[in-house]
Amino acid sequence: MKIKKGFVLRQVCGENVIVGEGLDAINFGRMLCLNETAAWLWKKAQDTGDFTVESLANALCEEFEVTPEQALTDVKDTIDSWTDIGVIE
Repeated sequence: MKIKKGFVLRQVCGENVIVGEGLDAINFGRMLCLNETAAWLWKKAQDTGDFTVESLANALCEEFEVTPEQALTDVKDTIDSWTDIGVIE
């Protein structure tokens, strides 16, 4: 998986939000608010390029005190929501 071209993480009024920029994201028309952990995952996914649920869960375990099972569940839920709104492919 990878983040679709044209979607970026921005700080808006102290909140982490995903917004669409450019022609590739013209029909997006909304912002997606992310908590700190989801924003960290977005940055990690962006830096990685091609990523999997497992690779992000492993990175989450290395960065934070979280069990592998909880990390996998949290990352899967986050990726599912990103897939549902169409910001990753």
